[in-house]
Amino acid sequence: MKSPEIKKLMRDSLDGKSDAGNIPGSLELAGISYDFNEGFTEKVMRRLSGASLTIVRDTEFKSSLNFAFYRIALTGAAAIIILMISIFIMQDSFSFNSFLGLGDSYDESIVYLLTGN
Repeated sequence: MKSPEIKKLMRDSLDGKSDAGNIPGSLELAGISYDFNEGFTEKVMRRLSGASLTIVRDTEFKSSLNFAFYRIALTGAAAIIILMISIFIMQDSFSFNSFLGLGDSYDESIVYLLTGN
């Protein structure tokens, strides 16, 4: 059977109106046969539903997730350290007011603005 004839059979098999039962017969008349060994279907099904495939995918997912987490965690830790160093350089301390960017002189005015007293 030549390539154009095989392509025609494939196109015809996709058509909903054609009878799919005629295709294997026409292939056998052309001298093409598909014989599989005994236990072929069991081997294929075992490979498709094997636990090893699931374990490999699960392991790949966990390693990808760990890699992403460590990249984000290290970047966040570096940003926190740089922020703490900049606060210490600007305020000379690590008090609560220095984290908020407040000095001692602004405490009373903020209390006044919040309470009105």
